[in-house]
Order: sequence, then C-alpha cells, then structure tokens
Amino acid sequence: MTRTPPTARKALLTLHLVTSLGWLGADLVLLTLGVAVLRGADPDVVYPVAALIGTVLFAPLAVAVWTVGVASALLTPWKLLRYRWVSVKLLITTAMVVLVLFLLTPNLRAAGELGAALPARDRADLVIAPAVSTSLMVIATVLSTYKPWGRMRRTGPPAPNRRSPVAGRASA
Repeated sequence: MTRTPPTARKALLTLHLVTSLGWLGADLVLLTLGVAVLRGADPDVVYPVAALIGTVLFAPLAVAVWTVGVASALLTPWKLLRYRWVSVKLLITTAMVVLVLFLLTPNLRAAGELGAALPARDRADLVIAPAVSTSLMVIATVLSTYKPWGRMRRTGPPAPNRRSPVAGRASA
C-alpha cells in the first residue's frame, strides 16, 4: 500500500475534527433543548426544533464522523485494528451511530410530531441519550489525545530473531 502524503493526512484529520466538533455541538444543543423542556419550555415549540436538528444535522454528522474516521484510520499509519485505542474509538463511534440512526432520530421525529403529548418517560429519554452520547464523545476525544494501551498483539508468525545473524544455530 502506498503511503498517504502528509497533506492528505492533515486534510483527513481536519475533516475528522470538524465533523466531530459539529457532532458534539449538535449533541449539546439537543441536550440543552431536552433540559429546557424539563424545566418548563413549551414542548410544542422545542421538540419540532430538536427533531429538525436531529434529522438534518445530528444524524448526517454522525455518519460523516464515522466515515471520515474509518477513512483516516485506513489511510494513515494508525490503521483500523492495529492500536487498541483506535479499535475502542471505532467501537464507541459505531455503537453511537447505530443508536443515533435507529433510536434517537426516530424518537426525535416522534417528539416533534407529538409535542406536549409526548409522555414524561420519553421526555427523560431525550435528555439521557444526548447526555450519554456527549460523555462517550468526550471519552473518544481522551482516547485520541492520550492514545493509551499500545498496539494490538500480532497474529502472524513470530518475527525472526534479529539479535543473531545465525538464529537457531547452537554456538560452539
């Protein structure tokens, strides 16, 4: 595989940072809107806005973050499954994207349609989900910053002994 030029790697990193920050920002807006309803804001006004943000901004950014992150991992020395921290980030992000697309977005659409008729239990879910995803995004950011745990174990044959030019031969 040919090496990705530094300018392309920096462009991927920049795109990943921009989409990730956008995703985090949209998540914090959804959290703020959910808390506003719990504190007395009009659900008939707030939930349609939350549904619009979730559908038009949050869900597409989730997919963009995942796509750019995978591309970045594959095209840089980090690779996708070479380092544990990259694998954990991939797992976190994949789980979040699935939850956003198949649970949160439909719940936001339903809230937008129901407004004040949305049950209290579902209102709490629209605060808990963004709070959990914000926490997971912070964890992913910490992993990217500190890069803990090192490389995954190699699965191929053991590397030859490089200490001695005559590996495996008994010395006389």
